[in-house]
Amino acid sequence: MRPRTFDLNLLRTLVTIADTGTVTGAAQRLAYTQSTVSMQLHRLETALGVDLHEREGRRLRFTPEGERLLGHARRLLALNDEAWSDMQKGTVSGDLSLGIPEDYASLLPSVFSYFHQLYPAVRLQVHCGTSVSLIQQVRAGELDLALVTRQRDSPGGEVIRREPLVWAVGLHRQPSLQDPLPLALYSPGADVFREMAEHALQAAGRDWRLAYASQSMTGLAPIVTAGLAVVVVTRNMLTGELRALDETSGLPPLPAIELALHRAPRRPTAPAARLYELIREHLSPEGA
Repeated sequence: MRPRTFDLNLLRTLVTIADTGTVTGAAQRLAYTQSTVSMQLHRLETALGVDLHEREGRRLRFTPEGERLLGHARRLLALNDEAWSDMQKGTVSGDLSLGIPEDYASLLPSVFSYFHQLYPAVRLQVHCGTSVSLIQQVRAGELDLALVTRQRDSPGGEVIRREPLVWAVGLHRQPSLQDPLPLALYSPGADVFREMAEHALQAAGRDWRLAYASQSMTGLAPIVTAGLAVVVVTRNMLTGELRALDETSGLPPLPAIELALHRAPRRPTAPAARLYELIREHLSPEGA
């Protein structure tokens, strides 16, 4: 019989569930959807033919078999990371600049951590800005890479992920959803979220008013949390203080946005090429 081999991505998900205590926490840390995390856990259980977990309210508790596998998983992942780090030491070094909108920074902490383990000699600089400005900086050669929302007027880059947009309100407070609908929107030209929201409402014959504008979710969140406006976000941008509205809200459905990875027109440096591949692997549907 041919030896069986564990999928290390599935084991990494298992360990992250254990470290965070919930599927939701693991999804946030890995920048996956909750359904993807649940599916990966189910794939492990199916492959092994044993139950690895059981529910205790919102939290997840591992069975004795799950605890045994968790110990193996930690050792296998540690050995994998050690091997990668050892083989890459001294082979990749230099400066590297990445641009990313502030709202997407939560997608990449595990990528940054893993990249630093693999290439400790690389000096990474992360620059936040609007998608439009970051694309311009990449094209001008001022940044090596940028992960942005693909813009209608600024195509290009490699689309690596599609994110459905949702209407969201404060977790405990929300405004009236009658016309004119109060909205917290990105400043004009900051991103396509505003454009898509306006088009959806116009097509549905809804009236709206601007309650607040900002170039990032950090600026929009307080007024939404206070229950004074509705905001448009991706599900990965939902925080513990926000909740998504469903179809019963009466608001029109929203399309999905595309996340695109851009690189400078010059030949990529070794650090840029490695980070590009790590981000693509981590965020693509196949990687998730």
